[in-house]
Amino acid sequence: MKDLEEQCVCVKFCFKLGKTATETWKMFQQAFRDECMSRTQCFEWYSHFKTGRTSIEEDPRSGRPSTSTGDVHINAVHDFILQIRRLTIREIAEDVGISFGSCQAILTKKLNMHHVTAKFVPRVLTKDRKANRVNISQELLDHVSVDENFLKTIITGKTWVYGYDVETKAQSSQWVGQGSPRPRKARMSQSNMKVMLVVFFDWQGVIHYKFVPRGQTVNKEFYVPVLKHLREAVRRKRPQLWTNQSWVLQHDNAPAHSLYLVHNFLAKNETTVVPQPPYSPDLAPADFFLFPKLKCTLKGRCLDTFDEIQKNSTKELFTIPKEAFQSWQKRWEQCVASEGNYFEGDKLE
Repeated sequence: MKDLEEQCVCVKFCFKLGKTATETWKMFQQAFRDECMSRTQCFEWYSHFKTGRTSIEEDPRSGRPSTSTGDVHINAVHDFILQIRRLTIREIAEDVGISFGSCQAILTKKLNMHHVTAKFVPRVLTKDRKANRVNISQELLDHVSVDENFLKTIITGKTWVYGYDVETKAQSSQWVGQGSPRPRKARMSQSNMKVMLVVFFDWQGVIHYKFVPRGQTVNKEFYVPVLKHLREAVRRKRPQLWTNQSWVLQHDNAPAHSLYLVHNFLAKNETTVVPQPPYSPDLAPADFFLFPKLKCTLKGRCLDTFDEIQKNSTKELFTIPKEAFQSWQKRWEQCVASEGNYFEGDKLE
């Protein structure tokens, strides 16, 4: 008992010097060796002194509950997490003066917290950007409330850049028998060979597409002829929309789409343009539906020439199912419900 009291005094002394519980425990091992108190005891006494205790006398053991996950430690752990959310369990346990297991129990069972990694988003949305996303989504929903076929009149377009991407782990997985070695594959990097594709489609599928020639920039001089070909494709492939002049265009906010020459061409041909909120791939069918499916199919396939890339891209482009286009309206509703925040799939983020 006397040895324990002596070591408790030393714990208190180390705490007063500003040593951490781990540093105190290491010094105890050097000083007391085989007579050293256990690591758990050291951390518990350190915690007592940190929470304001002054006495070195041990409390009666009969029926005494563990205090490692008590309210004092729960509050201490919670305060540390609120200050620095990237701390590890071991770092928090050392600062609070409790064991790793007790700290883990507090985090998971008492505070109901879990550790997650950060998610990449196109932009950190400001208040104005969120409001813009909500306003445009609500405007489109208002059109649907007036005309239930509004969604079927939208022709949307986007530019996509394709280059070779290595296959994912899921794509390279395979079934093996018990005791079989794990399959391996060589590390590969993305290809510098890229092809740019401009594509327009609606709820029925692709209407018009064009591969951008190598070295060509998608500027106003290039984009206006593309729009002329799009109008001709609408006339041939969507005759009812063309006859009624009921189709509307939605393209993104690329610089080439916002210039006077493009606006003048669309106005001259009485083409209505519906807005697309910037930095919003979760609200653009090309980004959340068409291109991911196209990219997933081509992922891991090493294509050697530009003609080969164009041929395979074209083949896959027309095999993509069109059902997911119908989820567009639901995404507008989700954007309004989430007050402009990003979301994935059918789940609010």
